Amino acid sequence: LFPSNFLIRFAKKNEMEEKLKNILQESILLFEKFGIRSVSMDDIAKELAISKKTLYQFVENKADLIDKAMQFKIDHSCNYVHDYINTKLHAIDVLLDVSKQVSKTYQESSPNIHFDLQKYYPEIYKKLIEKHKRIVYEGVKQNIERGIEQGIYRNDLNADLVAELYVSKLKEMNDNEFLNNTRYSFKKIFEVMFDSHIRAIVNDTGLKYYLERKESLKFKV
Repeated sequence: LFPSNFLIRFAKKNEMEEKLKNILQESILLFEKFGIRSVSMDDIAKELAISKKTLYQFVENKADLIDKAMQFKIDHSCNYVHDYINTKLHAIDVLLDVSKQVSKTYQESSPNIHFDLQKYYPEIYKKLIEKHKRIVYEGVKQNIERGIEQGIYRNDLNADLVAELYVSKLKEMNDNEFLNNTRYSFKKIFEVMFDSHIRAIVNDTGLKYYLERKESLKFKV
């Protein structure tokens, strides 16, 4: 069905994609453990047991590697959110599960990465933050619309505005100055923020369901 040269090119492309994926995954692990600034291209090549020449076949320089690695990391975590939001499940269940996943992702993310990105690679950091905001915004907006259709969210909500406010709260929560000057854990802050958010958007039917599900999932605030 396909010419042999096409199959060869296809196989090589897949092989290159897998190699790049492995490079990005290993780079992320090193960045999370030691911080971005402390990890050199030599360190990455050594960890992967490849030469720097091979490494530079996949990335132009360290900044390009960081950009690709962080894009890979955010895409990986957000694909779950996107796929789950688009299911036909109960809107409150989706929001609960996705919010717990987002909270887990933030908790597992090294503060060293955020600090180094902000200080030494501000353009990459800004691009990643904007991408994440767009994904969260679209997810929350779709969830609001789904909840209204299912009769568990208030029907007078402005989905656009609610989504923007949710993203704004997330941004404030991830501000280093705020986190460094509070005695509460990120997990606690996130759960209280989520609880406030959902209580503001549900109707009586939705609130009853939320309280039942929160208890069974041990989602504490």
